[in-house]
Amino acid sequence: MEVKTAINREIFTPHDEKMLVAVQVKRRTKKKIPFLATGGQGDYSTFICISKTKKKPFHVSITKVKKFEGSMAFVRRSQWSIAQLRQVNGIDPNRDSPEFDLTFDTAFDQWVASSCGEKGIFVQVLHTTCQQNCSERKPEFVNCQAHLLRADDQSVSSASKVFVRCQIYLRKKGVRLKKEVVSEAGRLLSAGNSILHTAADSVTSAVQKASQALNERGERLGRTEEKTSEMMNSAQQFADTAHKLAMKHKC
Repeated sequence: MEVKTAINREIFTPHDEKMLVAVQVKRRTKKKIPFLATGGQGDYSTFICISKTKKKPFHVSITKVKKFEGSMAFVRRSQWSIAQLRQVNGIDPNRDSPEFDLTFDTAFDQWVASSCGEKGIFVQVLHTTCQQNCSERKPEFVNCQAHLLRADDQSVSSASKVFVRCQIYLRKKGVRLKKEVVSEAGRLLSAGNSILHTAADSVTSAVQKASQALNERGERLGRTEEKTSEMMNSAQQFADTAHKLAMKHKC
């Protein structure tokens, strides 16, 4: 998926096109190389892509894209208009097969897809695109499994509606989840604030009680000191009076 996204971004987006599908392929038969041909660029990966312009009038193309070993870039090779496509050969209509042939006005290629599934998606998208965009002469699809050719306009429309409904559902689900998260966060924040207020009130109350207890203790200590002072004064007066009486009687 990352590779196909990169192909769309590098090859088609700059030309205001959108890639509809891509299939990685290898040649089923070796291509004849001219006698005077020089050495190639090494190993490479090949992709057959279907693209469509974003603005009307729509133009559909089938493009061969390559990525050479050691390079991060994708290279656009051959390209044909969908009007140049004459035949799509699925090789075997009775079983899954990764093999298929494409015949154009000026070219003929025999391919093997990386998997039967990828080949099936490619053929299905190509057939649907041809039905929607070839107004005059439509290419011939031969030896293709029947279920790959049933994606007519109605079924594609239905699939699109299902896809849109899924998007709407997921969007609503996301909004709902967001609201629930925000609500839960608010509840937790409110609970946290309540706990903090309660703890603060408890600390304040404890400090007030401790202060009050200290004040009361200070008052009691003050009263005790006063009584002690009064008793000391009384004792001193008693001692002075007794001394005076003793001296008087002695005389």
